[in-house]
Amino acid sequence: MNTPTPFLARPLPRSGGFSLIEMLAVIVLIGIVATIVVQNVGNRVNTGKYNAGKAQVQSLAGKVEAYALDNGSPPQRLEDLVTRGGNAKNWNGPYAKESDLKDPFGNPFQYKSPGEHGDFDLVFLGRDGQTGGAELNADYGNWQ
Repeated sequence: MNTPTPFLARPLPRSGGFSLIEMLAVIVLIGIVATIVVQNVGNRVNTGKYNAGKAQVQSLAGKVEAYALDNGSPPQRLEDLVTRGGNAKNWNGPYAKESDLKDPFGNPFQYKSPGEHGDFDLVFLGRDGQTGGAELNADYGNWQ
């Protein structure tokens, strides 16, 4: 007759879990992939903002031209599109909102009237907000 083996005398089954080293390796790999993804997304966001800034120059230039049609000349300052300026005889504004006067990176547009390229020059200074630069830091004017 077979006698049953007591519970404590039986060998314990080996668990099939992961070792600490395997878990750390997976966490490091996830961190590397996440870093690469975040950098690529950040670059795409800045490219999108730069392209939006170029489009905003053209939109704001149209608002300056509407002001000029009503008043005979472009405004002396961009702020005159939002509130009536001193030389506005037939001001039918506001022509723009205060938020329209800043680029997507939060920097003010550069404006000069009379301009070197026409009745007025409107310039987007790019991501860095400084004159000059290349790629996403390049300047873009309403005459381009």
